[in-house]
Amino acid sequence: MTNLTGFFTPWIIYAGITLLHLFLPGRRVTGYVRDSQTGELLKYRLNGIPVLIISIGLWFLLGFLGWVSYDWLYRIRWYSLAGASTLGLIFSFAIVIPYPSTGKPWIADLFFGRLENPPSGKRQIDAKIWLYLIGAVMLQLNVLSFVAHYYLVYGEIAPGVLLCGSMLTFFIWDYLIFEKVHLYTYDFFAERVGLKLGWGCLTFYPYFYLIALWSGIDLQNSHEPTWLLFCFVLTFLLGWILSRGANMQKYFFKTQPAKPFFGIKPQIISEGNMTLLVNGFWGFSRHLNYLGEILMGLAITLSVGYPGRLWGWLYPLYYVLLLVPRQMDDDKRCSTRYGNLWKIYTQKVKYRIIPYLY
Repeated sequence: MTNLTGFFTPWIIYAGITLLHLFLPGRRVTGYVRDSQTGELLKYRLNGIPVLIISIGLWFLLGFLGWVSYDWLYRIRWYSLAGASTLGLIFSFAIVIPYPSTGKPWIADLFFGRLENPPSGKRQIDAKIWLYLIGAVMLQLNVLSFVAHYYLVYGEIAPGVLLCGSMLTFFIWDYLIFEKVHLYTYDFFAERVGLKLGWGCLTFYPYFYLIALWSGIDLQNSHEPTWLLFCFVLTFLLGWILSRGANMQKYFFKTQPAKPFFGIKPQIISEGNMTLLVNGFWGFSRHLNYLGEILMGLAITLSVGYPGRLWGWLYPLYYVLLLVPRQMDDDKRCSTRYGNLWKIYTQKVKYRIIPYLY
């Protein structure tokens, strides 16, 4: 019975998150992407933080009342992963098969998707917003459950485990606080919805992003020195500054082109109606935000305190394998879109991700 209940637990949680997203008040925000049929800028309904707060509150209430143990999601983690994976596959096939081919092989359409912006009736629920919200909230609940399990087993929370859980929590809250900023990122203007985003957000995001914590949650306190934990915090904060700073500067430039960002007055190159930002974060490298995400992943993995557990290193490795090809694809898109202006930009900003190295 536990196996079956565990399998359907993410289905129940995802349904709850969907209802909260649908019925809680939200902001209507105009994004960067245009409707392919009307040419109008798409509007999105955002309420990620209220959904997250209530979801955490329900998790705590169920544990406090003793109806569901605080570490339930840890105890049924493998069955839960199987259930989420099955649901992710069902969603991915359902969002791809009924729609016309892009002209690419069927397997490519399945993985990358056919629709950039799947229809959602009166757009009460945007597919991409919904997917990222599901992934973020489920990841947070998994983090809380795993840390609670550690406490219930050992009677304490090791500093490394607490730091890892805190970093992941910061990562989640940061994403949802700046929900509208991400409407201007690659995922929204370049990605289609298929297995990569569908299964990725329903399964990979809430479970694989947990892998560093998962790798050390069954081990006792590693007794890492305080100075080393402090170094991990600094690495994480540096990564966050690079990632968040670059995304925020781009957001302000797209929405208020003449407005300085933290005292940085925009410097641009222009050709007709097209302009490119060439200073601040975007003057150091073309994708400095990617370096920031890799550094955050590195800090999260190291904080657990067991670097010998090699599977924990899959987390920062994933960022490298994801973001380097994405940088190449984005550069090709920009080259096609901006033409000669992009050549001028790459002459001014020579490095792709890591200043002075790559």
